[in-house]
Amino acid sequence: MSTDVTAKTPAPAPPGKGGGPATGGGLLQLVLDGLRRNMRQYGMLIALGLIVVLFQVWTGGDLLLPRNVSNLVLQNSYVLVLAIGMMLVIIAGHIDLSVGSLTAFVGATAAVLTVQHSVPWPVAVVLCLLVGAAAGAWQGFLIAYFGIPSFIVTLAGMLLFRGLTEILLQGQTLGPFPNGLKKMGNGFLPEVGPHTNYHNITLLLGIVLVASVLWQEIRDRRRQQEFSLDVLPRNAFLLKLAAIAAAMLAVTLLLASYKGAPVVLLILGALVVGYGYVMRNSVFGRHIYAIGGNLPAAKLSGVKDKRVTFCVFLNMGMLAALAGLVVAARLNAASPKAGLNYELEAIASSFIGGASMSGGVGTVLGAIIGGLVLGVLNNGMNLLGVGTDWQQVIKGLALLAAVGFDVWNKRKSGS
Repeated sequence: MSTDVTAKTPAPAPPGKGGGPATGGGLLQLVLDGLRRNMRQYGMLIALGLIVVLFQVWTGGDLLLPRNVSNLVLQNSYVLVLAIGMMLVIIAGHIDLSVGSLTAFVGATAAVLTVQHSVPWPVAVVLCLLVGAAAGAWQGFLIAYFGIPSFIVTLAGMLLFRGLTEILLQGQTLGPFPNGLKKMGNGFLPEVGPHTNYHNITLLLGIVLVASVLWQEIRDRRRQQEFSLDVLPRNAFLLKLAAIAAAMLAVTLLLASYKGAPVVLLILGALVVGYGYVMRNSVFGRHIYAIGGNLPAAKLSGVKDKRVTFCVFLNMGMLAALAGLVVAARLNAASPKAGLNYELEAIASSFIGGASMSGGVGTVLGAIIGGLVLGVLNNGMNLLGVGTDWQQVIKGLALLAAVGFDVWNKRKSGS
């Protein structure tokens, strides 16, 4: 998980609150103490678990059927891709309102290239990613080097890219796409190995992923202890590892019992690992936190804030292009109306996942959790037959609650 580099280094943990054995109070008290000290980190994860349990009960078990879990991944893949980029933008202290329109524009570009001009789909994918990068770079240049507020620049971009989409498609839906491109949005990993009741590759990938995550958690804990940072007590930490492993193995078994892992899930996994590493361990990631947390101090420290801002928006453009390809591939067509309100879903996912309005706070994993909260809400309410009007009301209240929690947490901590 990423940390706020502008925060003060915590004092060494007192006995019973660090890595040593507990001195009393029981395991439940230790867990509660750990949750209170890490409320921002674990609050939405617990909320996601509760939402899943509630809808699993309310839908009579339909929510966690293997087919529905697979559909949940496919239906929300574009939101999760956009949420990763949007989280970086918000951490840097900005906002991007153009990603929905840019998603539609890139999808239209892919359709024109592959359907009308018969461009090979791998070449079209590369060209579309370059289009997204160019659009993000253009907006980032205006924001970083001309000093125009990101709200204004991206609002103009939202209108511009939506208009270009209409012009490119001439108001019509264009498709279908080549089979190779369609697999990006609808495909599953192939089945190999002996015949079993489960998808073998998915099982193998799930086990490797669980081992990797647990090893990362243990390594992070040891690193924190080396610097005398506050960590969960040993018993609570073991309980956390068990919960993580159980949840990941459960999802793995559900996916493996249907068609296996969707191709887009591998793309998401690579993005989470890559961006998570960048934000945790790289100089560039620390600079993003620095300019969002305290821009004057970051400048005095030698951070090239303009370059960082430019790169953040260039990255957002590339991820919007990737989301556009995924959406178009899933629908097997490009539509002038594609991408409507996608920017709002990405922003909501980021804030629900722990981003702060003031910048400098947030994690890549938090963005994924926020996107899953919205996705489970949408899917669960659809299974229950809740109307779209009430769905909007409930999602709005969820966003308001998340932002209110952030404000309350900051006031309580005195930050």
